[in-house]
Amino acid sequence: MHDLNFHFDPICPWAWITSRWVTEVQQLRNYDVSWKFISLKMINEGTDYSTMTPGHLEGHIFGLEILRIASGARAAEGNAAVAHVYTAFGTALHTNHRREEAMKDSPAFYVKVLTEAGLPVKWAESSTDTTHDEVIRFESQAALERTGKDVGTPIITFNPQTDREASLFGPVISKIPRGDDAVRLWDALQIIADAGVSEIKRTLRGRPQYD
Repeated sequence: MHDLNFHFDPICPWAWITSRWVTEVQQLRNYDVSWKFISLKMINEGTDYSTMTPGHLEGHIFGLEILRIASGARAAEGNAAVAHVYTAFGTALHTNHRREEAMKDSPAFYVKVLTEAGLPVKWAESSTDTTHDEVIRFESQAALERTGKDVGTPIITFNPQTDREASLFGPVISKIPRGDDAVRLWDALQIIADAGVSEIKRTLRGRPQYD
């Protein structure tokens, strides 16, 4: 039984920052995290991308292709492989600012990142394998069923498949809490989730910091 489900789209910088906070707490508290998918491309089906800033559609397609790679990795080697894929591509895209390189030649980028991370290069073949879309869509819908629509990534579920299950979108944070700060935020968020709070929000946010 996992302690937490973390639904992510690898193209989202805010999900990446939150995921690194989760991995920090995972090490400090020895939590078991199940890495789940949520595709921004799929949950935005029917959206008029012409109303969005340029690059949104391309980014969402790119995120879906990496989710297919992660799905292929899961089929081959389980949950830990999803974490490795997410870490490899999240580090490349966000921490190392290689999004422009990725968009120029995504197939070559997939192979390069997997190679650099010491992961099986054959996983890159899954990027165009639409058979993975069924599980990606299922997990995307499952996440939204827990939080409701009109949210993005990440979505976190505490204590999944128990009578204490509670889900939230976010938290959207601009920098990665470490050490005691990470644990305090974790405990506060879990209290909020357990209490059934549906929304705490402000629209102002700092620039993302990936260090």
